Amino acid sequence: MTTGLIICGALAREVLDIVKKYGWDAEVVGVSAMDHMFPERIGPDVEKRILALRDKYSRLIVVFGDCGSGGMLDAVLERHGIERIAGPHCYEMYGGQTFHQLMEEEPGTFFLTDFLLRTFKGTVWKGLGLDRYPALKEDYFRNYRRLVYLAQIDRPAMRERAQQVAECLELPLEVRVTGYGLLEDRLAALMAQPDLPGS
Repeated sequence: MTTGLIICGALAREVLDIVKKYGWDAEVVGVSAMDHMFPERIGPDVEKRILALRDKYSRLIVVFGDCGSGGMLDAVLERHGIERIAGPHCYEMYGGQTFHQLMEEEPGTFFLTDFLLRTFKGTVWKGLGLDRYPALKEDYFRNYRRLVYLAQIDRPAMRERAQQVAECLELPLEVRVTGYGLLEDRLAALMAQPDLPGS
């Protein structure tokens, strides 16, 4: 029986790759990654997907961190009896203990993932309004001390792009190759669980 994976759009390539790797009978349905700019939208937008898909699949799993929803996402999922991958956000999912160590070393760390690096101009630069008001860069980034690129797939072109972003933000760059980390581990563990009655 096919499982429906309701995913954050920022995890799309990675989740599709994981599904292919394991050969799961699963289909992926995305929720816009731009909801991170308005975290109050995450819960309602995921709920719309649940209502639209719950009769189509034998099981639904949400592949999303809390991502600043303040518990609203989990409240929606509890109401519908839907499982969610564990984790507060993708930085922790990819980085695991490395993420926590980096934050302990330097709380003023700005993180990039493969997705954010690929879409930096649209999701970060335009998303924060810096295309219209570039002077806001100082306000947004004044308390950051470094940029850490958590690389899911290590490619020279992506490292070069990360360096360009770091120079744009005037931050020193560190690269940590994480692979899919806990995102893969946690999703594989959920998929291995039996489909519970009523789920």
